Amino acid sequence: MSMASRRGAKAPSPGIRAFSYPRARLVPAAVLVAALLSMAGPAAAEGEQPWNPFRSSPITTGATQSYDRSFVKEWEANPPRGFPTLSASNIEPMKTAIKRYTEIEARGGFRPVPDQQMQVGSSGPAVGLLRERLLASGDLKESSGFLEQFDYYLEKAVKRFQASNGLTPTGVVEKRTIAALNVPASARLRQLKTNLARLQEFVRGMPKKYVVVNIPSAQIEAVESDRVVSRHAGVVGKIDRPTPLLRSAVHEMNFNPVWTLPPTVIDKDLIPKGQEMQRRNQNVLAKYGIDAYDGNGRKLDPASINWSSGAPRNLQYRQQPGKDNPLGFLKINFHNNYSVYMHDTPSETLFGRNFRAASSGCVRVAGIEHLANWMLADTGGWSPERIQKMKETGEKLNVALKRPVPLYFVYVTAWVTEDGVVNFRRDLYNRDGVGAVAGAY
Repeated sequence: MSMASRRGAKAPSPGIRAFSYPRARLVPAAVLVAALLSMAGPAAAEGEQPWNPFRSSPITTGATQSYDRSFVKEWEANPPRGFPTLSASNIEPMKTAIKRYTEIEARGGFRPVPDQQMQVGSSGPAVGLLRERLLASGDLKESSGFLEQFDYYLEKAVKRFQASNGLTPTGVVEKRTIAALNVPASARLRQLKTNLARLQEFVRGMPKKYVVVNIPSAQIEAVESDRVVSRHAGVVGKIDRPTPLLRSAVHEMNFNPVWTLPPTVIDKDLIPKGQEMQRRNQNVLAKYGIDAYDGNGRKLDPASINWSSGAPRNLQYRQQPGKDNPLGFLKINFHNNYSVYMHDTPSETLFGRNFRAASSGCVRVAGIEHLANWMLADTGGWSPERIQKMKETGEKLNVALKRPVPLYFVYVTAWVTEDGVVNFRRDLYNRDGVGAVAGAY
């Protein structure tokens, strides 16, 4: 199935039943040295490097993967539209899934899958346990009868499981997939019950048109008439700088905005970098094109600031629009008490990764121009061509929306769509009460 068809159809979901995801292309055996990821932690394991002008060098990892990396990038950056997360149509399927997982737990739960990489052509007892696990959860629907052979049917089931658990459907069972498979049935049952209550809180009286950011999915949905118009990869807050839960409405867009550095970035990034560079007789503001202002709004000489004193914490910092501005060409504003917003980015590499908790709390949006065009539909005078021109020319413009668009930042780690597919996402901020096991992949 082409990426275009996955995005264009109304009904497909990340766990679609008629499963035809493309097979990840295997690389030569010489690079099959290790599993895809180390389990030292999701961000470190995948070499995550959030865009941050104050970091001196990227994080690197020695891990290798046994499939084409370009497939992962394409899949993660261009997710299928699927079904809406906050839909009343999901309530009854969730109740059905809770009954099924209650039965699974009563039968003793899932038997552990060995920590052993598997893919088409693998064989042995570990493959048999994998087959048993996927049969129990309903992901394996057909079988060839060769219980310890990793065949086409098992590969299809692995892809189905990966997609419905927020992993890239490569069909290769590596450490991250094994960790997801080995989340106990009791933990999944508790997540289903916890998230049923979360969904029931939202689905009553949802507006016809709204935007939802599901933080554990690191995805943004534009929803109209209970159908997903577009789904976007996002980058959300790091574990120690979480994106907040909120309800608001998008009321304004800033094209080619000035970046006012938020307090968290000043304290944890700018000042430490300023101190480090000052010891080398360098200036952080001059290097990164950032202006400093005192309490009266007076612009200061960068050389006058002593980064080892307490004075830098009392200043404001701004960066003008341009290719290095971390807001990119568009900032989306909504009233909230957390100083967060959604925005574009000059570095889109993170969108192609599976683990995308890498911001200081704000949300970066892939394909933000498409989301903006949809939200500006009622404002008048806007088109994809005009938005693209704003991006190309760098013209600064603040636009008030004629009709604010409701916005929800939610934390949903388990839900069941109207087609019966049970979806789980990693418990990123450990809020489900099941321990670290549901967030360790």
